Amino acid sequence: MDNDIARRDLAEQRRNPQHHGHVDYERQLDHDLNRHSPPREQLQSIPGWGSDLDHKNRPAIPMERMPPRFIHVPQGQPVQQAQTVEVFCSPERPGITPIFGTAEPPKWVSGAIRRLAYKLPENDLRHWLMLIAADRVNMVEGIVDDLRHGHLPNVLGEMGIRSELRHNPAGLVRKALITAAVVGGVMALMKRRDRY
Repeated sequence: MDNDIARRDLAEQRRNPQHHGHVDYERQLDHDLNRHSPPREQLQSIPGWGSDLDHKNRPAIPMERMPPRFIHVPQGQPVQQAQTVEVFCSPERPGITPIFGTAEPPKWVSGAIRRLAYKLPENDLRHWLMLIAADRVNMVEGIVDDLRHGHLPNVLGEMGIRSELRHNPAGLVRKALITAAVVGGVMALMKRRDRY
């Protein structure tokens, strides 16, 4: 049995050098896929079905122009953007990149964590863990900033509690229990420390 499969595989590979794998498995897979898909006539009733079958009418495949059309790219380095905010750069690369984002400049505790992270090389795991921690701290800072400006954020709504309750109630209960245990443990430790 195994020799027959191996012989058929070798014959298939001689006919088609790109072929890798068992012929029987591929045939079975094709059969299963065809068996579970509705017939073509039934699919043609769906508006837009098959519109991308013909490559000449396919919108995602641009028609090639000869000579090819390219966007004019200036030679050399792009013009350096003016630095109006603090920009972090890796210690492995000299200087800042020519273009960078300025929408969210580093500030408060998250900015301090990022400053520390960028003192480490990028191949150090602490660099990336500190950046992730800075993102989480920045989220809390955003809530504090909203409260400071008189805006009460809908934290539970933004966290997707309603959908979590609808689609994953067991997971929501587990998260609530873990959060309650952690908060309770921290409060117990603080109370215990105050006694001594």
